[in-house]
Amino acid sequence: MFGALRVLGSRIRGLFTRRRLDEDFRQELAAHLSLLTAENIRRGLPPEEARREARLRLGGVTQLRESQREAWGLPWLETLAQDVRYALRMLGRNPGFTAVAVLVLALGICASAAIFAFVDSALLKPLPYRDPGRIVDVNESAAVFPRSNLSYLDYVDWNRLNHVFSSLDVWNGTGYLLESPAGSKPVSGTRVSDGFFRTLGVTPVLGRDFYAGEVRPGAPPTAILSYPAWQEFFGGKPDVVGRTAILSGIPYTIVGVLPNSFQFALRGRSDFWTTLRGTGSCEKRRSCHNLYGVARLKDGVSVKTALAEMTSIAQQLERQYPDSNRGQGASVQPLSEVVVGQVRPILLMLLAGAGLLLLIACVNVTSLLLARSESRKREIAVRGALGASSARLLRQFATEGLVLAFIASSLGLVSSRWVMQLITSLIPANVLPYVPFMQGVDLSFRTVAFAVMVLLLVAALFALTPTLRLSLPELRAGLAEGSRGSAGTVWRRFASNLVVVELAIAMVLLVGAGLLGKSLYRLLRVDVGFQPDHLATVDVALPQLGFEKPEAQAAVGREILRRVSALPGVKSSALAMQLPVSFNGNTDWIRIVGRPYHGEHNEVNTRDISPAYFTTLQAKLLRGRYFTDADDSSKPNVAIINQTLARKYFPGEDPVGQSIGDTDLTPKSIKEIVGVVDDVREGSLDSDIWPTEYLPFNQDPDTYFSVVARTSQPPQSLLPTLDAVIHKIDPNLGTLGEATMAERIDNSPEAYMHRSSAWLVGGFAAVALLLGVVGLYGVIAYSVSRRTREIGVRMALGAERGAVYGMILKEAGRLAALGLGIGLAASVGAATLITKLLFGVRPWDAPTLAAVAAVLGISALLASYIPARRAARVDPLVALRHE
Repeated sequence: MFGALRVLGSRIRGLFTRRRLDEDFRQELAAHLSLLTAENIRRGLPPEEARREARLRLGGVTQLRESQREAWGLPWLETLAQDVRYALRMLGRNPGFTAVAVLVLALGICASAAIFAFVDSALLKPLPYRDPGRIVDVNESAAVFPRSNLSYLDYVDWNRLNHVFSSLDVWNGTGYLLESPAGSKPVSGTRVSDGFFRTLGVTPVLGRDFYAGEVRPGAPPTAILSYPAWQEFFGGKPDVVGRTAILSGIPYTIVGVLPNSFQFALRGRSDFWTTLRGTGSCEKRRSCHNLYGVARLKDGVSVKTALAEMTSIAQQLERQYPDSNRGQGASVQPLSEVVVGQVRPILLMLLAGAGLLLLIACVNVTSLLLARSESRKREIAVRGALGASSARLLRQFATEGLVLAFIASSLGLVSSRWVMQLITSLIPANVLPYVPFMQGVDLSFRTVAFAVMVLLLVAALFALTPTLRLSLPELRAGLAEGSRGSAGTVWRRFASNLVVVELAIAMVLLVGAGLLGKSLYRLLRVDVGFQPDHLATVDVALPQLGFEKPEAQAAVGREILRRVSALPGVKSSALAMQLPVSFNGNTDWIRIVGRPYHGEHNEVNTRDISPAYFTTLQAKLLRGRYFTDADDSSKPNVAIINQTLARKYFPGEDPVGQSIGDTDLTPKSIKEIVGVVDDVREGSLDSDIWPTEYLPFNQDPDTYFSVVARTSQPPQSLLPTLDAVIHKIDPNLGTLGEATMAERIDNSPEAYMHRSSAWLVGGFAAVALLLGVVGLYGVIAYSVSRRTREIGVRMALGAERGAVYGMILKEAGRLAALGLGIGLAASVGAATLITKLLFGVRPWDAPTLAAVAAVLGISALLASYIPARRAARVDPLVALRHE
């Protein structure tokens, strides 16, 4: 072994000292040759004969020098260097071919590498927690919510009764007003049980975690900062631990700072993490669901086993508490599945689209290589006739393919970084915190490895293509063959098949883009039940101190409306606990007074609104009346319901005048229905409309609500004024989320997902269409060049130009029709795989399929027209002399 290493070392050293060694060996050979020549002369031979005998005795000077050179160096490495230099010279001699091939291939590699980087970050890279595969999302399950919130009392029982989790903790999102010398600033927060970060396996970089038992009533309020909050609000000072932050009027002691790498996508951005004490009014009711669970599985316990046990516990609690827990099951899923569940199909679809684009690029470059191999037949034939083996030619082709693929891959990888940054910059600010794995996406090790794998596959394809096309016997035969022959026909047929593949793939991508674009169009034009134009909105947060009583909350709400309504250009204004087109949630279980009840959960959305809410939105009142300012806490409770609730629970009757309440019909919950409004879409754009009850804000106010104002001017101009007016009422009021209603709808997560999918796949499809059409043009143009003599003969025999047009366009039409036919069948199959990403469109949408077929067919015929026109203008005399 050591001997082999010494030999290898000497060979490597020989690579760098070759000239000196070669000169030394030359002088040594010359000396030996002189000695042998002198000896031969002494033996009586003439000088010329003496030198000849000396050379023969040495065995050939040139052969000896070549053998010694091989002993000094690494022959295969030298040959590779020669092949690389030759490949670079060949590519340099054909700058047009090289530029087109590199750019086309780099485009495909750029798209596939960029999308793969996002797939890697979201789907392949593990969550940034300790042993993330053991962490699961634990929640309840109901008929309308497969993954629904936990109630606090259910959580306590689940934590006590389960034997499958080493820890089970809960969290819920909240918001605070952070007091500062500049006034109150709204900040995001999350309340967590004391073991939350230990369950995730996250340790603060500064300070400590929550102590066990720090959630007990009477314990001092404590908070842990996120790293960005530490930098933004406290300047990144290390003495922040132990300082006090006033959140919504309550002092919290800061005990730690989380790592900069920490992310919890289910919550989004959270500046302050505080302890969840379970002392609120909601936590005291088993029927109030406001928490989410996260747990760590015990060793050896699977997700399936955990789900079975939690389902059994849920059934036990259902029997024990039949009223509050009827129909409440359990949901246990890997946390990673919940985090990336919504983006997985979109990313996989985009990766498939990028892969198809890369395939088209490879097909195009392969076609170019085939065409180039035709022009190199004589060159390769000469090399074969001079003794080059098939292996030697294959190595040369492999080197050329590797060099071409390396140049294109390098350019594609560099470009992919820019594409990654561009895609990240297009993610709306309100969506980005919920997809933190999309931030800072760069060329990871796996992405580079993916690109290298693509490079090797492409290089192998490019090496085999001309080799399989030009066998050595063919090449030698081609040495005597002219430029014409059957080889051109064979190549034309093979290239035609490649074009059919290109057109079929382009058809698949175009259909996908068309369906996604149509889905986006219908999504953004779905009936929301109101007029979203000319609406300005802002969210308002009240501090807890000073606004504890409902009367104070209602009073400040009325004052805000009074001042906003007095602004120039404001037609009307209103308050709402939750703006429309957001989510289906904040639900209530209702029971109709006077009807039999068997414990069923009639779950409906609940929204608290001010009197002018529906007139501000311009929603339709179908029956009854709107709320008035007189509907306050001193009057009997009233409610307005939407048409969906009326149809579901009051079919064939007028609900106005009837009453609803909670499942126990407690006196405080009884509400008289005073009106029915047309459906307003409270949930997301792509969700169903749920039954909804609307309650007067004056009877059920809160410390967090939204202001919406209808303007006679562009609503964007009103947003700064809204913020200023609210702070004039009380500097301690917090405002956030200033936006027009149209912006809220356009930037909603659902709209963004559909829009980004449509644009990215549309971009792939546009490039695929261009490459497919260019490929078809190349094949037809080559066919015309090969058939120039035939066309000349036809025209000399009296063929009209129209007949020549028809002959060329017929060939193009046959290829286009075949590509469209195959692509149509493949498109319907591929579209069924993205059914979940479509909205209001079927995978076999006939108008989309017809439109795409027409665009691709017309583009193909236009690409064929130029070579057909060139063929029709051929001069017969020139064509007959064409070789």
